[in-house]
Amino acid sequence: MKERIIIGIDPGTNVMGYGILQVLDNKPQLMAMGVLQLSKFENHYMRLHRIFERVQGLIDQYHPDEMAIEAPFFGKNVQSMLKLGRAQGVAMAAALSRDVPIAEYAPLKIKMSITGNGSASKEQVADMLKRMLHISEENMLPQLDATDGLAAALCHFFQTNRPQTEKTYTSWKDFMAKNPSKVKK
Repeated sequence: MKERIIIGIDPGTNVMGYGILQVLDNKPQLMAMGVLQLSKFENHYMRLHRIFERVQGLIDQYHPDEMAIEAPFFGKNVQSMLKLGRAQGVAMAAALSRDVPIAEYAPLKIKMSITGNGSASKEQVADMLKRMLHISEENMLPQLDATDGLAAALCHFFQTNRPQTEKTYTSWKDFMAKNPSKVKK
């Protein structure tokens, strides 16, 4: 029985969400999820310091094998993008300081892997996670940043857990050559 632990991070400078999955016998289950409230710190650098400390603390507590983090999306406000990028970088640095490998996923990719819809709302993502991971209502948090972090972790599980098929093709021509019975003439 191979165990694997994945931490997912939804970076933010006001609220950082996280979710931790334990994978046993190829079945993911919720270990923990939560948020780090950063709005109480007026100084942006103190927020970054707190993100670094909290991510290291989560790594020391849960010993994840990998970290999945949501990539910043391109918005209109350059200042917000810069701050979000810094928050993401600090979370990544915390993981790297503990030798935890990192995978980065675009928000669209995460939503697509959880709901099948790249433009799904945060509420739809949370609802799907609740169903897929059998999370009870009382274990759901009101802050959707927590489920966004969890979604990053589950997306990583899906992306890295695909069974390798024996057949691989390099082109349509290659596919047709290897599957003549499927080609209509």
